[in-house]
Amino acid sequence: MQILQDKKIVLGITGGIAAYKTPELVRRLKDHGADIRVVMTEGAKAFITPLTLQAVSGNHVSDSLLDSQAELAMGHIELAKWADLIIIAPATADIIARITAGMANDLLSTLCLATSAPIAIAPAMNQQMWHAKATQVNISTLKQWGFHLWGPGAGEQACGDIGLGRMLDVNELVTLSSDFFVDKYLQDQHWVITAGPTREAIDPVRYISNHSSGKMGYAIAHAALRAGAQVTLISGPVNIPAPAGCELIQVTSAEQMHQQALIYVPQATTFVACAAVADYRVADIADEKIKKDSEHMQISLIKNHDIVADVANLANKPFIVGFAAETQNVEHYARGKLMRKNLDLIAANDVAKAGQGFNSDDNALTLYSAIDKIEIPLANKQIVAKQLVSLINQHYLAKNAKK
Repeated sequence: MQILQDKKIVLGITGGIAAYKTPELVRRLKDHGADIRVVMTEGAKAFITPLTLQAVSGNHVSDSLLDSQAELAMGHIELAKWADLIIIAPATADIIARITAGMANDLLSTLCLATSAPIAIAPAMNQQMWHAKATQVNISTLKQWGFHLWGPGAGEQACGDIGLGRMLDVNELVTLSSDFFVDKYLQDQHWVITAGPTREAIDPVRYISNHSSGKMGYAIAHAALRAGAQVTLISGPVNIPAPAGCELIQVTSAEQMHQQALIYVPQATTFVACAAVADYRVADIADEKIKKDSEHMQISLIKNHDIVADVANLANKPFIVGFAAETQNVEHYARGKLMRKNLDLIAANDVAKAGQGFNSDDNALTLYSAIDKIEIPLANKQIVAKQLVSLINQHYLAKNAKK
């Protein structure tokens, strides 16, 4: 069964240019099984017509608090009780301010006051409006009240500015809607996850790195978020967007990743060291670009801190999951790393095999503990991550049950 099957969602649409995306959003939510009722503000009708949204939703579109026919049945109260989830997309600075102020001067703001259903807001506004102190205070207040913040995204805006303020893409909003109804079995957990490669500078224009794309670590972050965890993602340089809702800490070098891990890990329940961290860094980084003066060049390397080992040596260490990307003798090296670094689990994969590992969309893992071995067969990394997160949690609960 689809996750959104028979879920009742009210979509509130306000007067922003991103309203043009809402017919597609309605259609996609319906494709996933949801029943959609649309509520529009007067401003929204300047960008998209009620008739269009009625056609794609298959339901009457509500656009007035003073609709005599609707109010015969107390329409706003009916909608408030009917909804399993209210999504406001696009959510302009105006509607965010009016909800924060407790105003009820149109159907949508009244609905927000009258409902006990969860409310998610997908901000859409000029980047300067998003960063304005008033908007940030309002957003902070709504989050404290339990509202869910979906976005905003960053990029080029209709006004020509570039920055935060774009409404999330339809696919992202559909994913967040589905994720909202997934079992939140990690509700009280905080996961710190490292992902991607590190870059070790040689000079201002050159560096040593590896082939890690970050896809596996980002998939784990998404799966943990979907299961309800608070997620801090410490990421090396990658070309993929971070999952909406995680705290993203961007780093470049192994030293920076080590520093950030030790800052965030003390508050974590689980640490997943998925990043492909450079074992060595350049001893003396050149201040200027090194010129090609000879046939040979020697670079002296020194060992980087071992992030996962240092975390494992903390007095109040979290549950620790390491990764081992190997090209031969996978189980031997993985079990050796598990015991040597005092880890709870290690996820190993053979990156020499075609179609899995670095830069691939697919992966296969073998999860080792001190006493067992579990195979996760080749599949898309999102599917593998979902299975892995569930297995990590099972081992985490078993370990804590013994305390």
